[in-house]
Amino acid sequence: MERNIVYIAVFAALIAALGLLPKVTLLSGIPITAQSMGIMLCGAMLGARKGALAVLLFLGLVALGLPLLAGGRGGLGVFTTPWAGFLFGFPVAAFATGLSMRWMRGARVGVAAGVASVFGGIGVLYLIAVPYYMAMTGAALPDAIATAMIPFVPGDLVKAVVAGAITGTIYKARPRAVMSRA
Repeated sequence: MERNIVYIAVFAALIAALGLLPKVTLLSGIPITAQSMGIMLCGAMLGARKGALAVLLFLGLVALGLPLLAGGRGGLGVFTTPWAGFLFGFPVAAFATGLSMRWMRGARVGVAAGVASVFGGIGVLYLIAVPYYMAMTGAALPDAIATAMIPFVPGDLVKAVVAGAITGTIYKARPRAVMSRA
């Protein structure tokens, strides 16, 4: 039990730390950050439930006003922007990534984590973020996909590969640390 709490807290801190990396803001105003890779790692490393809990802890701290999002943003206001669908999708994406790891028990850990990150950390995340963007802006589906999805997919694919490599490397060194496989 205590080990689980520590892992959840450490991964919430990891998501926050990844927000310290410089963000790149597109012309649309959407920031590209490394924090989505943290979401992928939460699911791949901790599994569905604990991964989602780590993300919820992180989002709770953001809601309390801690400036943990990329660019030092925090507070309830960040949950009211057209891009908040990504924030609302983060715990679901971590859960889906962890669940995918369970489904791919027979695959090599690094490969499974990369594929799970693509499914959960990209696919599931955009299934939430794009409709939310549409609802908040009134954009049609093609416009929402062009603005809130397509510019990010190449970077997200790189993050999924890196998350898979990190998870596979940690598994080789300390198999029990990858709780999605323990």
